[in-house]
Amino acid sequence: MTRPLRLVIADDERPARALLADLVRSFPDTEVAGEAATGPEAVRAIERLAPDLALLDLAMPEIDGIGVVRLLPSDATPLVAFVTAYDEYAVKAFEVNAIDYLLKPVSVERMRETLDRARERLLHSGWRGEQRRQLVAAGAQYEAAMRPAYLERIPVRRREEVILVPVEQIACIVAEGELLRITTLRNETHVISYRFRDLEARLDPARFVRLSRGALANVQVISRFSPMPGGSYLAILTNKQELPVSRSQARLLRHRLLRL
Repeated sequence: MTRPLRLVIADDERPARALLADLVRSFPDTEVAGEAATGPEAVRAIERLAPDLALLDLAMPEIDGIGVVRLLPSDATPLVAFVTAYDEYAVKAFEVNAIDYLLKPVSVERMRETLDRARERLLHSGWRGEQRRQLVAAGAQYEAAMRPAYLERIPVRRREEVILVPVEQIACIVAEGELLRITTLRNETHVISYRFRDLEARLDPARFVRLSRGALANVQVISRFSPMPGGSYLAILTNKQELPVSRSQARLLRHRLLRL
């Protein structure tokens, strides 16, 4: 590369960010374009600064490094290296899917390897799409291995902001192609890019029920079921939404919700 390798560093701990920044600046033709202390800040910094490489702390609260990647548009995702304290599940997922990572405390030698690898990858066309697939696969493998706790809030994009929608305020989630439409109790809507079954696995089954192949509803906001021809139902929610219930799910819901 004829120009400096530009990085964004994201870590919620100031000393950790400072250490990484000092390491990066110790190498020639390398510069820190920006820093971020939270996931939303990292998303904004990456989109605004368009760095070549992002060093993302895996364990940032609310929106972690993997969550940052999911919120970035495909064409705005730089090369990514996750920074983490030793985590056997993360290390295995990243190694299997060829994702670069740095273990804390990060050594000079390991940082040099990451920077050299980034420069090499940037020389090859098609690196962005290939890395995106690897990041998605690594994130799914890591989260499956960790068996994460049920979500309490879901990060969504609203123009230039990332907001956190409390799960308890969600009325329903409906799949629309490769996107999910979230509707709140106030009839606010948000669209996120996330696989339906993956999000369903992150939600408390005591709080959300599946109505059909591509729809989930908050149990607490289902006001009534209206029978439909063929043994199915129409679920009416407290926010006035009406969602069809498939015949297979209707049988399950009759046992779960329609029995005293």
